[in-house]
Amino acid sequence: MPAATEDLPRCAWAGSDPLYLAYHDSEWGVPSRDERHLFEMLILEGAQAGLSWITILRKRENYRRAFENFDPEKIARYGARKVAALLADPGIVRNRLKVAATVGNAQAYLALRANGRTLADVVWAPFAGRQRGYRRRSSRDVPAKSPESDRLSKELTRLGFKFVGSTIVYAYLQAVGCVNDHLVGCFRHDEVGRPQ
Repeated sequence: MPAATEDLPRCAWAGSDPLYLAYHDSEWGVPSRDERHLFEMLILEGAQAGLSWITILRKRENYRRAFENFDPEKIARYGARKVAALLADPGIVRNRLKVAATVGNAQAYLALRANGRTLADVVWAPFAGRQRGYRRRSSRDVPAKSPESDRLSKELTRLGFKFVGSTIVYAYLQAVGCVNDHLVGCFRHDEVGRPQ
């Protein structure tokens, strides 16, 4: 990620950590239809449940290494030995349910693909394929979930995905740019809201 310029107006959550600033400035809210990226972010958002996002960002490269660059074909085949190794890896969140969910989510992803659908199809369906832009002025105006995240959470659960509650899914939708929740005073608001 490129280095952030600290004097630009940003969403307050970006804080001052260089890693957070770079994520905010170059990735968060940018519409993505890239399958690998969508799968990675789904896993990372689930891993973040109960933790701060900066914790996950700091472990992101470790996750990429541990989960073979989020290759669902490889992850779906993980057995007990590999899961045990992951649970001993201090570079990731060593939570048995979250690791098991990652394996199960890879299996659900492959089943989705086997049925002729993509994760992008599923994720963008509540928005008819177009980013939903907002003009929020304060972080107090940003909801924890939405009708779209409720619907997508139910659909992902139906498809066999785990750690996809509505609040996690709303954070995911923000991250992958289905919704533009950069505040209007943030320099990225208009940039990520431009037609793709």
